[in-house]
This record gives sequence, structure tokens and C-alpha cells, in this order.
Amino acid sequence: MEHGSATDSSSSTFSLMDEDHTLANSVRYTLNQDPRVIFCGYSIPHPSENKVNIRVQTTGDPAKDVLKDGFQNLMVMCQHVRSTFGNAVDDFRANKSPEGMRIDTP
Repeated sequence: MEHGSATDSSSSTFSLMDEDHTLANSVRYTLNQDPRVIFCGYSIPHPSENKVNIRVQTTGDPAKDVLKDGFQNLMVMCQHVRSTFGNAVDDFRANKSPEGMRIDTP
């Protein structure tokens, strides 16, 4: 849900239900890397409530579009990390013998 001004689309607060610090901090980091973003921060209104408020202020672009781009950039980053980690695990398994992977031997 977007809470913003009808006349200024460059500043809005978005409420995300059933989310917590994990997504909010990640998208905050991603948005703060965007040169179109003047300010991005988030708050959790109450610890027992699974709700996050994300505030986005831009240089002029609609905050809704910038937030959408931030989520897409975050997805690309997560896919890259997952792929890189998967490749590293595959390489490790291919280059190590099963005996070398035992952790209970001195």
C-alpha cells in the first residue's frame, strides 16, 4: 500500500505486510545505491506486527517506479549470489574426495 501525496509522486511511504527487517534492510540498501534516491529508510511500527514502512524520496522520478526498480535489482543480486554459491559448492565437491570432507577425524 502506498501512502503519498497526490501532487508529489517523488516522495512516498509504502507499507508491506508480512515482512520484516530481512527484506526491508535489503531493499533499503539497494535503493540507497540508486542515484535517483535522495532518502530511503524503513521502520517497523510495532515488534508484534508483521508490517514494514519504507520511505522513498527521489530526485524527481516517481517513488513507486524507483521502488519497483530497487526490488528488481535486489532480485538480480540474490540470483547472482545464489548462482555463485552453487558453482562454488559444485567446484568444491568435484575437487574434493569424500574422505577429505570428513569433519570427525583429527
